[in-house]
Amino acid sequence: MKKRIDVIAGEESFSNLSTFSDIEEMNKTVRIYKDQLKTSVKRSDVQVRLIALLELLKRHSCKQIGVSYMCKNTIADKLQLSYKTVQRLVKKLEDLGMISQVSMKRKKDMLQTANAIIIKPAKNDVSDKNQPKKSRKCPTIKTTPVSLKQNINNTRKAVVQFSNSNFIAHWVPEAFASLAGTFYEKAEIIQEFWKVVKQCNRVINHDTEERAFTSAGELEIGLKAFKEFVMKVKAGKRMNKGEFAYFNGIVNKLMDKYYWSM
Repeated sequence: MKKRIDVIAGEESFSNLSTFSDIEEMNKTVRIYKDQLKTSVKRSDVQVRLIALLELLKRHSCKQIGVSYMCKNTIADKLQLSYKTVQRLVKKLEDLGMISQVSMKRKKDMLQTANAIIIKPAKNDVSDKNQPKKSRKCPTIKTTPVSLKQNINNTRKAVVQFSNSNFIAHWVPEAFASLAGTFYEKAEIIQEFWKVVKQCNRVINHDTEERAFTSAGELEIGLKAFKEFVMKVKAGKRMNKGEFAYFNGIVNKLMDKYYWSM
């Protein structure tokens, strides 16, 4: 007998299914699962595909943290695998207790649509979404956005101060720091934007840790994404889930576009 579907696909439903308080919590859980897969899955080809699937789900689970609603055909296209292979991989992660699926239906016609795929918190890292945390909240949940600077002359002085005082971490490229510093004074904000870029540059070979883009390509996309982000902000674009989450979406789209055109 076919199981009744009660959950209607929509932002509120996806938000209610969210399993993490912030992106770092989700990233930590995925790192734990990747380590488990490397030791528990013997076939190297299956192991690589499972890790790639987990990485893809993570990258597309930032809006409602831990919840992805890509259909399996889309997943198959992105991983360049068959639909049936993706079904088997999803089932394997589900059997291992790393993800779960929730059947959804469309509001307009009440017919079944793509399942929501939920990354489950690791058993040794279960968190309470409502419990106050000392660590920085994910901007997609709650954050106080820093206003873009309007006085360009004043902010350029701030950029000089950053470069001379070594306030910005050494791992942030100078070109990106200079661009972002034109609009943001605080070094930690600039660093968070660059962390988004680094996180979106996915690993394509888990044996060698090779990523989709080199450092130069990463920087090029980061600069273009930030310029597009600034244009949206200046145009008055509403960012209900936070500036970092919106920037994450821009970077993801650019990286997908560049990767599949290579």
